[in-house]
Amino acid sequence: MTKIIHLPFCFYPDPMGGTEVYVEALARELTRLGIINIICAPSASNQAYTYNQLSIRRFALNQEIKHLKEIYGEGDEKGALEFTCILETEKPDLIHLHAFTRGVSLKLVRIAKAKGIPVIFTYHTPTVSCQRGTLLRWGEQICDGKIELSKCTACTLHSLGVNPSLAQAITNLPPIVSQAVTKFNLQGGIWTALQMSELVKLRSQALQNLMKEVDHIIAVCDWVKDVLTINQVPPDKITVIRQGLCQELPQSTPLNPSQNDTQPLRLVFFGRVDRTKGIHIVLNALATNPNLNVRLDIYGICQGDSSYQQQIKKLIEKDKRVFLKNPVPSSQVVETMRNYDMLVVPSQWLETGPMVILEAFAAQIPVIGSNLGGIAELVRDNVNGVLVEASCLASWARVIQSFCEHPEKIEDLRSGISVPMMMDKVAERMKVIYNDFSN
Repeated sequence: MTKIIHLPFCFYPDPMGGTEVYVEALARELTRLGIINIICAPSASNQAYTYNQLSIRRFALNQEIKHLKEIYGEGDEKGALEFTCILETEKPDLIHLHAFTRGVSLKLVRIAKAKGIPVIFTYHTPTVSCQRGTLLRWGEQICDGKIELSKCTACTLHSLGVNPSLAQAITNLPPIVSQAVTKFNLQGGIWTALQMSELVKLRSQALQNLMKEVDHIIAVCDWVKDVLTINQVPPDKITVIRQGLCQELPQSTPLNPSQNDTQPLRLVFFGRVDRTKGIHIVLNALATNPNLNVRLDIYGICQGDSSYQQQIKKLIEKDKRVFLKNPVPSSQVVETMRNYDMLVVPSQWLETGPMVILEAFAAQIPVIGSNLGGIAELVRDNVNGVLVEASCLASWARVIQSFCEHPEKIEDLRSGISVPMMMDKVAERMKVIYNDFSN
């Protein structure tokens, strides 16, 4: 029987994002197809436990980062050693990477390949190839994704708060400056900025080697394949397999949309409370029209940027129409969505899904989403939702007001929603690829 080890960025009991939900659902469906699945993720310590009848292995990373090269380079040394022990115990037939980080790294790929174990890689988020993490040039323009040292270094510096002119000036310094600062491990403030060119170069080299050394690559949307091919990854090494819905389709009919002026337009947001997910855009858009008859419920996962989370809480406190809700288990998301009229997806980066749109379509509610990346591949403007200029407050405010004033438009969009692909179909296609490389 085929045994697969899946490697996401993290896993339960850590807060799980869309990638981790996807990995769990994929493993569950593959199990039904007769494949043994182990989910293996970095952690602070080595652990082994069971979650939803799936075997989970966690491997420890170095908790002290002594050099920035450890973040940008080939990966964590301790994590690689601990992962080797897991390979020797489990003896998998194939490794499937769902992340590219210090923990889920090139080192792990090389260890697996040295043991004759094939490796599949799925590109889930733009952080794989973009140091800014959004694939938005200067945070505003959609980037073609081509990795160029000068361009990417300046854009990364800008994301760290350096103005564009200074970022470009630092980038244009002789390479020996960046190399010297890196060699002497000078960190913080200007020192980190001065070595950014060398760090971006390290990351780019690690990514190029990853793309060469894995056996096959899964792109979960079209723009991912475009980014990979523009960076010289052979097209025949890439297969596009879109995400599938992780939950069973609900059987009952959705609640009716708002029908009169006394009932507010019921909007909902599901996702991480993170700047890239853009909930601040919707909150600020609502603030421009405090009398608008609308309610927004935010089912937010707090993970990472605590200063941004505090900013969002302050915005919520100022608006009595907005409510912060506790996250619900992924199995309950679709049913919870059925209590709302529309889902807002104000992402400020190029999503590869997101899964939440499939969940909205399963709940038969339309989407108001940023006109970026995977969102624009799933939402057909004025058919099953509306696409909005990602960071334009006026556009968001105008669209929300339009649905408040004309709730009948929601029903028109609802009729344009198609049933999303289920995860069992994804698993069937994935099994074919596994068989191609593990036999």
